[in-house]
Amino acid sequence: MSIQAHARARAAADRLRARTGVDRYTAAVVLGSGWEAAADALGAPRVELDATLLPGFVEPAALGHHGVVRSVPGHRGELLVFLGRPHLYEGHDPDTVVHSVRTAVAAGADTIVLTNAAGSLDPDLAPGRLALVADHINLTGRSPVVGPRFVDLTDAYSPELRALAREVDPALPEAVYAAVPGPHFETPAEVRMLRTLGADLVGMSTVLEAIAARELGARVLALSLVTNPAAGLGPGPVNHEDVLRTGRAAAAKVGTLLADVLKKI
Repeated sequence: MSIQAHARARAAADRLRARTGVDRYTAAVVLGSGWEAAADALGAPRVELDATLLPGFVEPAALGHHGVVRSVPGHRGELLVFLGRPHLYEGHDPDTVVHSVRTAVAAGADTIVLTNAAGSLDPDLAPGRLALVADHINLTGRSPVVGPRFVDLTDAYSPELRALAREVDPALPEAVYAAVPGPHFETPAEVRMLRTLGADLVGMSTVLEAIAARELGARVLALSLVTNPAAGLGPGPVNHEDVLRTGRAAAAKVGTLLADVLKKI
């Protein structure tokens, strides 16, 4: 992380504390496309802010994302909940994409929970299914880490946190998530390539945030909601409205699961 990125995260954390009156956060959740109901399931916010009131934050442009941050009383302490995220495909650099994660860690959070909507490359992972991200393949060609910083990603997604999630829902499968730049969906040939590489899911977020969190020493749990079969694997073309519709339909269930997991963290 560059000196400038560190300064922006510290400034945003300081402003957040001043606005919420909370000195230290214990965990943060970043919610994916159409998951507003999941935020409600995590509890009533003590404070809700327009994220752009905090230094370094931008308004997400993607449909289904909202630039809102909530401060929610939690089981172990105060929880930060980000509704929406910026993406590389909106023209942002990696530092902007991961700014919420860095701000959360600067505000004390040692656990980062990332969520996303993903296309499925595995016929056993049907739309509406939840999966734990066990590993990733970064095909964005970008990283939030500025060298010489050699960050170990052997356990990028905490085995301990994944085990806690399976205590809540033993049926949760584990999957490898491939991150692509977007915003276009993949071609059938690219989907075949991703399957050959070992990916089970594909999406346009999460991976850079996970790398940034691990650089700062935070634990990461990532949860994907399967919203559609990937290109060439379903009955028709991939449609973003269908992705959002599936996300909204499952959001409350996702929120309940997250709330139960966070009680164990």
